[in-house]
Amino acid sequence: MKLAGAEASRFLAKPDPNRAGLLIFGADTMRVALKRQEAILALIGPDGEAEMRLTRIQAADLRKDAALLNDATRAVGFFPGPRVAFVEDATDGLSATLEAALKDWRPGDAQIVVTAANLTGKSTLKNLFEKHLNATAIALYDNPPNREEIEAELAKAGLRQIPPAAMSDLTTLARALDPGDFRQTLEKIALYKFNDPTPLTVDEIHALAPATIEAEVDDLINAVADQNAQAIGPLMRRLEGQGILPVTLCIGALRHFRALHLAASDPGGVSSGIMKTRAFGPRKDAMQRQASNWGMHKLEDALGLLIETDLTLRSSSRAPAMAVMERALIRLAMLRR
Repeated sequence: MKLAGAEASRFLAKPDPNRAGLLIFGADTMRVALKRQEAILALIGPDGEAEMRLTRIQAADLRKDAALLNDATRAVGFFPGPRVAFVEDATDGLSATLEAALKDWRPGDAQIVVTAANLTGKSTLKNLFEKHLNATAIALYDNPPNREEIEAELAKAGLRQIPPAAMSDLTTLARALDPGDFRQTLEKIALYKFNDPTPLTVDEIHALAPATIEAEVDDLINAVADQNAQAIGPLMRRLEGQGILPVTLCIGALRHFRALHLAASDPGGVSSGIMKTRAFGPRKDAMQRQASNWGMHKLEDALGLLIETDLTLRSSSRAPAMAVMERALIRLAMLRR
């Protein structure tokens, strides 16, 4: 059986204990690992591993000894309760071994949970679990968690009051962070709001979101976009002292002004365009203000200046690169005047 989307998320949160096997695969190893942990926890409970009801089998070991999986599914532990035989990093080379194990599986045996990297449409392992009458295959694509998954994760910690504005920022944050960092952010939010009956606010999300390595660069770029030319020099000195390259600053400025141009030129208006930039919290408000102040045509002039600067930095020019970048940013800050 093949599951996808919301149906797959619900199954992973509460797997069917009567099914023989579950295959979870995808290109993002962190996402696969998190969903596998969720499924196994739901099957055997929080004490399952401590009570030796979870058997881990590496794919390399299983290739050497195919009997390991049958032994794990049939073994009787010291503690009562459901059991799981977990095969990690499986490939198509284990299809025959897993097919035999699924064929021999009987009610009461340990459930077989298998993880794999990205599998093609012709994969024998993928087809085995999809076509088996008592097994499930779930592909995890490079998509951020949806609203339902975020709500379910926070609900586990007792946090159910999430206003629309806060949920909007959470979904934006889910697209901006990798799965592991986003899960840690949700755990931090849940811990912060523990026993707090008030609704989650946008300011709380912004305060708890992880700081990015581009934060200092963002301060400089925002000073430019806000036409605060006096702040550019001190910020440039600080970034230069930290070893930030001029090309890095130029790339960051180009990315920011392209996002502003996208918002300013959106047929649905600036607010609609900002929603497509993955900005959240105070940054979203700042970008909306900047896009409105600059306007589409001035932002096109700004992009032209930045592209010209980028070409100069990458050329054989002998001009000091940081000075070239600083001059360009000051011109940019004064452009709208």
